[in-house]
Amino acid sequence: MKYKEAYDFLTQKLEQELPSYLTYHNAEHTKEVIRAAEHLVHSEKSSHHDIEIILTAALFHDSGFLEGTTDHEELSCQIARAHLVKFDYSQEQIEKICELIMATKLPQTPGDKGGEILCDADLYYLGTDKYFFNAENLFLEMKEMGAVSNWKEWEERQRVFLSSHKYFTETAKRECNIKKDQHLSKLNSRKQESSQEKKTIKKYTLLQDIFLITFGVLFASFALKGFLVPNNFIDGGISGMSLLLHKLYHFNLGIIIIVANLPFIVMGYFTVSHKFAYKTFFCVLLLGICLFFPYPAITSDKLLISIFGGFFLGIGIGLTMRAGCALDGIDVLALYTWKRTSFTVTEIILAINVLIFSIAAFQFGIESALYSMLTFFTASKTIDYVVEGLEAYTGVTIISAHSELIKHRLVNELGRGITVYKGERGFLPGKFEISNKTDIIFTVITRLELRKLKNLVQEIDPNAFVFANTIKDASGGIIKRRHIH
Repeated sequence: MKYKEAYDFLTQKLEQELPSYLTYHNAEHTKEVIRAAEHLVHSEKSSHHDIEIILTAALFHDSGFLEGTTDHEELSCQIARAHLVKFDYSQEQIEKICELIMATKLPQTPGDKGGEILCDADLYYLGTDKYFFNAENLFLEMKEMGAVSNWKEWEERQRVFLSSHKYFTETAKRECNIKKDQHLSKLNSRKQESSQEKKTIKKYTLLQDIFLITFGVLFASFALKGFLVPNNFIDGGISGMSLLLHKLYHFNLGIIIIVANLPFIVMGYFTVSHKFAYKTFFCVLLLGICLFFPYPAITSDKLLISIFGGFFLGIGIGLTMRAGCALDGIDVLALYTWKRTSFTVTEIILAINVLIFSIAAFQFGIESALYSMLTFFTASKTIDYVVEGLEAYTGVTIISAHSELIKHRLVNELGRGITVYKGERGFLPGKFEISNKTDIIFTVITRLELRKLKNLVQEIDPNAFVFANTIKDASGGIIKRRHIH
């Protein structure tokens, strides 16, 4: 048997011909398995003849990936049968090698000591410090092949696999079980932390939404009853229509606002989401109730009414929008119409408001309509500030040895767009000549997402270098903008 010649032949073939997306089942993995097999055969005191058979099986056990990813063990045996005869392996030896290769197919089924050694060598990394690095590479490979969809699913698979896996040889049990159990404990801890974090976030989000809706409604009702209604001022949208009906027919404003918004809440259920519709209904109902209570008229100065009436109304609407709902159904109507016409959302809202302010001009006079338009403008600008201005954008740069996995999770889990610069890392004091090519990742997030991003990077690579800087303005790309409600 010419094992050395077979090794040189196949490792060169693996290095040159394996697809680049095989980030785990590559030439380096084969070399790792061979090193583990060498260690185990000597620790288990295998005979010289068995050592060469086992090492050859380790060499060829994943060669099937040269031909395909399905049933690669069978393909590996075909490659072994085709090439090993050229390196003076007998037919009996080749069949024994194929028997060992087939034993590594999951679930592993070794039939003798040689099979146990090869199976343990193939998964020796489970009980070493390289586990998480190899697991990340295997995830990227399986994601590319469509065998797994996301990191959460992958970690669950890993928990199940580590829980059920058993080493066969005494050496592997002695050397790897403790570390493997530590890896499993870490994965279980991540699951518990993730579950607890989700519960905490869900509870925090609910409390935050209740807070935003409550104060949003209070600000809006204060603007309507304290500024606009007593002075015949109106706003745009459904609120403006409700104010017009209230002034023209003297219906109760609270009831009008609730009834007028109901069709658009139903529309929002199908156009946006049921969660949005439920929260919007609660929001509008609460506003209608608040409008039943008397408010003192704050001022009769028309300019102050226009500016501060719009300001407080804008704060109210903006806060409810941050909670994921709307005080005014016009945005839902615009979104619904936009999906069925060639007009943009802005054009539809503008057209509706032009109609409202035209009626106001006819009923209450040009001056009142102009002041109402100023109210609408002030409210719009205040909404923009409340919804977007409080969310400063942050540019984050990440330098890590695990950049591939970080890139994948940033895009697919956080939904962020990324830019990748090609660079080098290293150049440390005393080791200036040592450096490695690396991807430098840049992304733009809101400051509210910064903690989540840091936790994600820390989970993948605790040694990653991360720094952030505030961006005063950002547009385009995949950045978080105000939702259309």
